[in-house]
Amino acid sequence: MEPVSSAEKHTAERTLVNDFLAARDARSFHKLYGYVTPYLYQLVYRLVGRNDNNAQDILQDVWIRAVERLPEFRWESSVRTWIAGIAVNRCRELFKQRAKAPLAILDDDGAIAGGASTPHALRLDLDDAIARLPDGFRTVLVLHDVEGFTHEEVGALLGIETGTSKSQLSRARKAVRRTLSEE
Repeated sequence: MEPVSSAEKHTAERTLVNDFLAARDARSFHKLYGYVTPYLYQLVYRLVGRNDNNAQDILQDVWIRAVERLPEFRWESSVRTWIAGIAVNRCRELFKQRAKAPLAILDDDGAIAGGASTPHALRLDLDDAIARLPDGFRTVLVLHDVEGFTHEEVGALLGIETGTSKSQLSRARKAVRRTLSEE
């Protein structure tokens, strides 16, 4: 199987979107949904700390918002990137709701406080360590290190300065390293 070029992906996305906008039926929606959702679910799942219920709820909200706004989509990015932006914003709304509840706190060394009661009893893998990060740190780390967004793109998506993205990423990486090195 030959790799698919960027131009071919772009053409496929345009076809899926145009077919859906023309027909507005379940069949065309399911094709578009099937194209975007596997990527989108993984992004949201990581952003919300590996909570499937939150990820599913957000995914549903994202698609409702995306379908409403799809006729105004200007093709300045790929459809997946555009919908990912909606997903990131929806996750941020969840984080604001969570802000009223206690969050994980980083101690002075960058370690995640409130971990396992016996540090030797639980070995965390990378996904667990990322899931335990505070929402802001986890969001920047996932967008930059996992999804490949630049600091400028992360800043634009989150409404923060590039320097803030860089510092949050640095702190997030330090916290993950500390968590993974706990014995």
